[in-house]
Amino acid sequence: MREHRYRITLEHLATPKQGEPTHAAISFETGNHDDLFTIVDKVRSKSQFDADTAASLALGLKLFTEVMLKNRSNPLFADISQPMRDFIQKLKAQPQVTEAEN
Repeated sequence: MREHRYRITLEHLATPKQGEPTHAAISFETGNHDDLFTIVDKVRSKSQFDADTAASLALGLKLFTEVMLKNRSNPLFADISQPMRDFIQKLKAQPQVTEAEN
């Protein structure tokens, strides 16, 4: 399967309590059939959330659903497949907000 390839890096910037140690950064590579940058831009354009929250939602969904797609026969995902499709369709149906509306 042809796919976009990505390196995801997670850095622990702060803890809830002062003085607690942070974790070392982790990095991993993954693939996705969609261009994740385009998806993030689309979710951000709907202005349902601030830019960072929209990016978190878009990336979280795309990373999770790509695992589901690649493992669609795994019974672990059986109960969530249709609700996830419904949620994604609802998210896609949200109107985009133009710069003038922001």
